[in-house]
Amino acid sequence: MTSSKKTLNIIYQDNYAIVEIDNGKVNAINTSLLKDLKETFEDLGKNEKVKGVILAGQPHVFSGGLDVVFLATIDDDGRLDFWKSYMNVMQSLVAFPKPLVCAITGYAPAGATILALCSDYRVMGKGAKHVFGMHEFKLQMQIPEMLCDVYAYYLGEIKAWKFVQEARLFNSDEALELGLVDESVEVEEVIERAEKKLLKLIKVYPKVFHQSKQFFRKGLYKIVMDRDVEQLAKETAIFNSDPKLKAMVAAFVASLKKK
Repeated sequence: MTSSKKTLNIIYQDNYAIVEIDNGKVNAINTSLLKDLKETFEDLGKNEKVKGVILAGQPHVFSGGLDVVFLATIDDDGRLDFWKSYMNVMQSLVAFPKPLVCAITGYAPAGATILALCSDYRVMGKGAKHVFGMHEFKLQMQIPEMLCDVYAYYLGEIKAWKFVQEARLFNSDEALELGLVDESVEVEEVIERAEKKLLKLIKVYPKVFHQSKQFFRKGLYKIVMDRDVEQLAKETAIFNSDPKLKAMVAAFVASLKKK
């Protein structure tokens, strides 16, 4: 059975669900997608028939990251709502009580990287344009504190800061070597491998899995859950309201339209 939201397709299998991002050509992350993700994961967390979830994109695209064009056109209240919604989704994914496998079916830079890192296990597809990592400096964009903390949780502060300064993006094999993803496979195999891993994880008694997940991810839980999202979102929105930053983002958007 399949159900749909504006930005998602939810495919129900016998005892698990695949949440497929379906938000335009590059699955860009905007407020509508974030609100749909939060509502969906809240519902799936309560659904007793669903023992685990795969978060996926489409072939060759997981998500192109934040919708920069959208962010360049919304007002201050819209930016606040966006960042609050984004951080709320991070919390929903990290606190999700059931096994959550991310099927990275294509490119997943920047904001898409961070959402993927909130899952329990990541399978990424090989491909010349399939990249993972944080390249915001190339776009003259700030990385909010909570997102920086998650990236540094996986890489360590020194490496994370080095790679951010270099605006480094990694292919699936490089991401695997760095520990950002857990498998690097051909794109056609991503969903199959994600399902194989999920089916193994859902065999674990749910209470055991959930409590062990909390024990082993104390650091990530603290980074994401023990935070004042309202204040962090406000600080991020205020920072990004700087006229020079807005002008640089607008210039970047204009350059995209010329391509």
